Amino acid sequence: MTSSIKDFVDYNALHYPEKVWITSPETNTKITWSELKVFAVSISREISKTELNKNKPIAIASHNSIGACLTFIGITYGGYLATPLNLISGTKTLSYVIDHSQVKLIFLSPDNYQLIKNAAEKCNSSIKTIEVDPNSGPIFNNHKEVAINKKEISPNPQDSALLMYTSGTTGVPKGVLLSHANLISAGRNVMIGHNLTTSDIAMCVLPIYHINGLCVTVLGTLVSASGLVMPYKFSLTTFWQHISKYNCTWFSAVPTLFSYLLNNKGVGQIKTGKLRFSRSASAPLSPDIHRKFEKRFNIPIIETMGLTETGAQILSNPMPPNIRKIGSPGLAVGNEIMIADENQKPLPNNTVGEILVKGANVMIGYLHQPKETSKAINSQGWLRTGDLGRLDSDGFVFINGRIKELIIKGGENIAPREIDEALLRHPSILEGAAFSVPCKHYGQKPEAGIRLKDGKEVSLVKLFEHCTKILGSFKTPSKIHILEDLPKGSSGKIQRQKLFSIIYPNESDKADV
Repeated sequence: MTSSIKDFVDYNALHYPEKVWITSPETNTKITWSELKVFAVSISREISKTELNKNKPIAIASHNSIGACLTFIGITYGGYLATPLNLISGTKTLSYVIDHSQVKLIFLSPDNYQLIKNAAEKCNSSIKTIEVDPNSGPIFNNHKEVAINKKEISPNPQDSALLMYTSGTTGVPKGVLLSHANLISAGRNVMIGHNLTTSDIAMCVLPIYHINGLCVTVLGTLVSASGLVMPYKFSLTTFWQHISKYNCTWFSAVPTLFSYLLNNKGVGQIKTGKLRFSRSASAPLSPDIHRKFEKRFNIPIIETMGLTETGAQILSNPMPPNIRKIGSPGLAVGNEIMIADENQKPLPNNTVGEILVKGANVMIGYLHQPKETSKAINSQGWLRTGDLGRLDSDGFVFINGRIKELIIKGGENIAPREIDEALLRHPSILEGAAFSVPCKHYGQKPEAGIRLKDGKEVSLVKLFEHCTKILGSFKTPSKIHILEDLPKGSSGKIQRQKLFSIIYPNESDKADV
């Protein structure tokens, strides 16, 4: 049974040699499965000349491109540890990641040279860099020749394959270690959950230095031997053109992108072509946006849920014509799910508790952080997600929010998501997120940041009335701040915990506490 990334590359090259795996819409460059294997062998052999030991981290600093994908496959094919760098995390975080992972080699695209140079200058060891061409992968020069063992050893299923750092919104990022077995399981969960076949073609609009973009679309297509269209970045202008031109059958996005697509009125006639579904992940999708998107484009959204620690997907709504539940990220796919109390014991259906997950896709652990690993994965192998939710009688999970993001007002829990959804039901609001503010009367109280749709205005008095009608006065935000944009992570997920520091940058400005 195929069990590593190398195994799947070899299998696909043998059985589908002339079938195209990946296409660049900007250059129309195409790579077949047989060509992918040639690249993978070449890249892994060139890396071996650097005398790096197997399972050692090798970083990738590149935006989405064929070259970035070839580099990732080549690193893991040779048994090394691919370490994608989050290019919007800032120099300080990049320096931490490079130092903490003990990376000695970084593959980078030319447009990220200065960023990586600035980050590496603050590190304690010397770093070697190799340029990555967007269409053809790494450019190797002046490497000494070494003997290559013709009987190259395949990576074992339990060998580490991916080191991906969490966003670190509540502290320094943690390095999540995922094995080949974890990644193959993650890709298989996507294939099973969405009924992917070799005739499918995905379009990747999320960064592959984030777990969603990498594990869902790159590994999902690898495991299913299906096609992949890889634009450099998400573009409202070209999105539907690429979907139609390249016969894409599905794409994965985040709620922010669905909102942008829904509210973009200037694209003219839209041709959805062979598109059979879209997929939402990384943050809860507003039911209002969900329904409006499906009505406008006549394309089902399959809401899902995943984590970096699980190689992305753990939950997914069923594919049509099976019943989906709007407002839920779905059922367990390839995993076991438990709603647990504070002692990690199962709770009855429709009782809110922490969501725990167990499965072959659950991480090895956090790099150099055994205590954090033992806190995250208990002795029975259950991973604590840090999310609150409930399980209904049909097995669907409903999310209440992050444990750390709960707003506790006068001893009552308020889920920020409930406020978000109320805000997004207002016709003038494009994005909205609630957050907690200290309060001398209640301990905490909710406030919210919003971004208006282009050309729209709003009366705050009317907006408070709108929220009170839906939420009641107790849960209605005490203040609503109109912002030009809301802080987002690499996946496009709104980072609500950054809203407080943006709106109240000084300790003395903490609203009327």
